[in-house]
Amino acid sequence: MNTKKSILASEANFVHRILKTDIKKEPNSLEDSIIFGCGCFWGAEKCFWKLPGVITTSVGYAGGDNINPTYYEVCSGITGHAEVVKVVWNVNEIDISDLLKMFWECHNPTQKNRQGNDLGTQYRSAIYYTNKFNEDKIISSKEAYQRELNANNFGLIETEIKMVDAYYYAEEYHQQYLAVEGNRQYCSASPTKVKLGNFKGNNYKLPKELWDNFNWEIDKCVLRSNNKPIEISN
Repeated sequence: MNTKKSILASEANFVHRILKTDIKKEPNSLEDSIIFGCGCFWGAEKCFWKLPGVITTSVGYAGGDNINPTYYEVCSGITGHAEVVKVVWNVNEIDISDLLKMFWECHNPTQKNRQGNDLGTQYRSAIYYTNKFNEDKIISSKEAYQRELNANNFGLIETEIKMVDAYYYAEEYHQQYLAVEGNRQYCSASPTKVKLGNFKGNNYKLPKELWDNFNWEIDKCVLRSNNKPIEISN
């Protein structure tokens, strides 16, 4: 992750339950990474691991002050961290534009320090970028989405946007939580149902029909889909 720190809660070798990749993987020259906060990280992670071109995902904590925070410390609100999802992707298969579309549409970025029924700074909307090159697209997408929100009578976007200082991997039992049989199927996200279209610098790579797999009109849409990555038909 460039020069920024990425720290694991333990020395375990975490393998992605769905993608079968190393969740600790750092991007090579053909890859990139970013960190998103969209409320409870259980449901948010599933949104991103389903996208074609995503190499691995993990859940963790970012944006706070304490070193090596635990889940219970973060939930208390005393550490200042947000629950987040780290995404590593193949830049030839999916663009950050596609990831930003998922980010803005999968939750309500106008809610401050909450998402749905979950309240607290740990559930805030956030984008912590690891690559300065992506900053312009992030800001442009925010501006475009704000215009769409305004047209649909929503308030101002509250998303925190900044370069990441440190990313701490969450405990193993949180990784790909929704893919573990018997675990609580929960997602706090409350999408606005407003779509992100074109914005300055966008370079969408995923076909428009792929987004038919996500119907934000359905409550907790992501919970109703299977865990498998979406396949693009040739």
